Amino acid sequence: MSGEARTDAEAVEAANAALYDAVERGDLDALADSWLGGEISVVHPGWPVLTGRDEVLRSYALIMANTEYIQFFLTDVEVSVAGDTALVTCTENILSGGPAEEDGSAGPLVGGLVVATNVFRRAEDGRWRVWAHHGSPVLVEDEDEEGGDEKTDGVDGEGGTVL
Repeated sequence: MSGEARTDAEAVEAANAALYDAVERGDLDALADSWLGGEISVVHPGWPVLTGRDEVLRSYALIMANTEYIQFFLTDVEVSVAGDTALVTCTENILSGGPAEEDGSAGPLVGGLVVATNVFRRAEDGRWRVWAHHGSPVLVEDEDEEGGDEKTDGVDGEGGTVL
């Protein structure tokens, strides 16, 4: 791998991390800065394809407004760069929390797994920005009360999706 390609791969991985960091912080401005302008697309687990900058950013705003706490632990991160386009695949190990309880204690925390594909393009300013994101929940096996196996969606344990 050439020095330039290594630098591009590192820059793409940093841009990918910045995307998730913006969601964790609930920073819509930083998130918007992570995306290209124009025709972009996102598929959140269980959602239809959303296209166009306004629709994509609106979806993230809704997620952020309805999620008290979210943290991503990215594993299996693979970066591939071809010219001005880059592909990142990873597993999003998500820890998410709902609203605080009436007594002020923390709301319930749930975990889940989502495999994600993020496509980046090098923008005119040289920065790598997201062109498309696709997340798909990972089915995990949970033991039920009788010791058998039960399939769940692996996202919030109740059939819902986080991101």
